[in-house]
Amino acid sequence: MTDAADDAQAQVAARFSGAAVLGLLVPPSSRPLPAVTLADADWTAELLEQRAMTSRTEDRRVLATLWWYSASLVLLGPVLAGLVAGRPLSPRLADTTVHVVGDLPWAATSVALPPGDDVVAGLRQTLTDVVTAVSAAGGVREVPLRAIATDALANKLLALGRAVGDVGAVTALAAPIARDTGLPAPRFVEAGGQLFTRRASCCLLWRVPHEVTCTSCPRRPPAERQVLLEDTAARMG
Repeated sequence: MTDAADDAQAQVAARFSGAAVLGLLVPPSSRPLPAVTLADADWTAELLEQRAMTSRTEDRRVLATLWWYSASLVLLGPVLAGLVAGRPLSPRLADTTVHVVGDLPWAATSVALPPGDDVVAGLRQTLTDVVTAVSAAGGVREVPLRAIATDALANKLLALGRAVGDVGAVTALAAPIARDTGLPAPRFVEAGGQLFTRRASCCLLWRVPHEVTCTSCPRRPPAERQVLLEDTAARMG
């Protein structure tokens, strides 16, 4: 990234408490990965083969879903943070770098939105390109992958809203962004005085041997999920 790009992202990151946890700062031990790589189906297929050797499953559908679950949350970070901060960053894959720790995406950086570019239109294209690649590489339908992107959108805005102390205003951005990028409508639920994402997707982690169903998994009975979320809210203070 150029110095100007570093400055743009740094200005955005400075607006948020816990910017490193939000994936807006580059971890010292990470390696850069051009984000355009995520839209390469052959590269993604090779990645899934490598992950199959170190994971407890060889199910490519599960591996692809878990990969996109983690990658989507990181990939959306800069563009959403820029919108919240009022300093738009480019959503284009060509302008974005993903920073990987081990075999997981940990942070992402981008440049200032070029004059005349439409941030939402660019985000729509980015999501389309990566979802198409992951679908082809993992043999997964695009519909559940788009649902994962919706939950990533909701979760990232929730985290950004908490960081700036205005969850309501920040999460209000979720519905119009989802609509304009062709994603399913994001949903939220209150539990214990805290707002959580009402998941539209399943990450399929429960399909990995010795793993359990996530707290907010849509497969859980609603009453059970609510109790678990209330417990989470209590621990959040």
